[in-house]
Amino acid sequence: MPVSLFVWSDAGQVLERGVAVDADGGFTWEDRPAPATLAAAVAARMPALPGYVSEINLQGEAWIAAMGSWLERGAALLVDYGFPRGEYYHPQRAGGTLMCHLRHHAHGDPFTAPGLQDITAHVDFTAMADAALAAGMQVLGYTSQARFLMNAGLMDLLAGLDPSDAQAYAQAVAPVQKLLSEAEMGELFKVLAVGRGMTAPLSGFSRGDRLGKL
Repeated sequence: MPVSLFVWSDAGQVLERGVAVDADGGFTWEDRPAPATLAAAVAARMPALPGYVSEINLQGEAWIAAMGSWLERGAALLVDYGFPRGEYYHPQRAGGTLMCHLRHHAHGDPFTAPGLQDITAHVDFTAMADAALAAGMQVLGYTSQARFLMNAGLMDLLAGLDPSDAQAYAQAVAPVQKLLSEAEMGELFKVLAVGRGMTAPLSGFSRGDRLGKL
């Protein structure tokens, strides 16, 4: 889902960051006063910090709100890299979270190879949870990917493998290490559950639930 980029001006105004064409025909950033809806949403989430650049995903919040209009009973698991709001808009994260991925390399220039690379941003999980609550749904759990997978029984599945077949065992375990490692996907990725009408707790959040951090 596309995000909107913004920057706080020296005068404490929210500017929307867009793309323009420079004198050489290449792409460059260009700022303009943000629409009222965008400016109000940004101001409600963080204090004015001149020069601070970040993102906001209002389309993602609208998607959650739409889910609340049709979901009668069930849960949605949202898995992505991101933070609760206090970390997302931390003063030290002054350059935002926008990242680009091209041929297995990560970098921060979205104007490199336009149309050929993936451009991503992290998720403000507090915003997603707030959108669910506003839509009349429940926030059922929030934790790291590693904790969710272990709670859901991943280690029990590994225990059922035959370690005597060294090659097959290594092929099965290596991807799991990447999924669980704090240095890889285990901590960077989070899992948020929202839903309605669920009577039983979700096992993926039985330990290490971080709802209090949202």
